[in-house]
Amino acid sequence: MGQNKDFYESLKTSCVEWIRNWFSVNGPGCCAVLGMSGGKDSTVAAALCAEALGRDKVVGVAMPAEGQSLNDADEICRHLGIRYICAPIADIIKGFDSIRPAVAEGFSNQAEQNIPPRIRMSVVYAISQSVGGRVVNTCNLSEDWVGYATRWGDSVGDFSPLGGLTVQEIKGIGHALGIPAKWVDKIPDDGLPHSCSDEQKFGFTYEVLDRYIRTGVCEDPAIREKIDRMHERNLFKLSMPEHFEPEL
Repeated sequence: MGQNKDFYESLKTSCVEWIRNWFSVNGPGCCAVLGMSGGKDSTVAAALCAEALGRDKVVGVAMPAEGQSLNDADEICRHLGIRYICAPIADIIKGFDSIRPAVAEGFSNQAEQNIPPRIRMSVVYAISQSVGGRVVNTCNLSEDWVGYATRWGDSVGDFSPLGGLTVQEIKGIGHALGIPAKWVDKIPDDGLPHSCSDEQKFGFTYEVLDRYIRTGVCEDPAIREKIDRMHERNLFKLSMPEHFEPEL
C-alpha cells in the first residue's frame, strides 16, 4: 500500500476541492465546526477545511471530560490558525447521575463510555448553530469499518471529509499538509489516564486493517476473522434508521 508523496498530494488536493464544492451547495458562507480531540483525524480534518475555506472559517472545539487533558487541541488550533473554543463537559456528564435511579440495572460500562461522545456532539451542534456553521464528522474509514465510533456521538456530522479514507491515507494527507509529525503520527487513544491505544484494544494494527480494507489481504486467519466479525456486527452504525413504508 506504500503510496508515494505525489499520491498523497493529489489526494489532499481532491479532498480540499470536495470540501469547497460541498460548502458551495450546502453552506455558502458557513464555517466548519468540529470537535478537536488532539488526534490525527480532527487535526487533519481541520487543516483540510482551513485550506478549503480559509482559516477564519474553521472553529475547533475542545471538550475535555473530568480527568481528561486537552491533548494538544489548543496548541493544534493555534498552529492551524483557526478559532479555538474550550467547552468542558464534566458538569454535564455529572448531570446524568440524576437519572441513574430510573435505570434499575444501572448504566452498563458501554453506556457509561458512550455518554461523553454523545454530549460532545450535542455541544458541537449547539456551537455550530450559534456561529452559522456546518459540523464536520471526523471519523475515518478504518474506524468505521470495525465499528469504532459511538452511534449519534462521534459518528455523526453534516459532512465527512475523512469517511472514505483509511488511517494510512489520512497520515499521508497530514504530511502533505505540512502538519508536524508529532500530531500526524500520534498513537491514537481516548486521552484518558492509564488508557491503552486503539490498536491494543483491537488486537491488530491499523496498518493490517487498512491493507485488508484496500486489498482484501490479511495473512493471519484469526485476525481476518475478527475484522470480519467486527465489521458485520457494526454495519448498522453506518446507515440511517430504517423506517416503515406503508403501502397506500
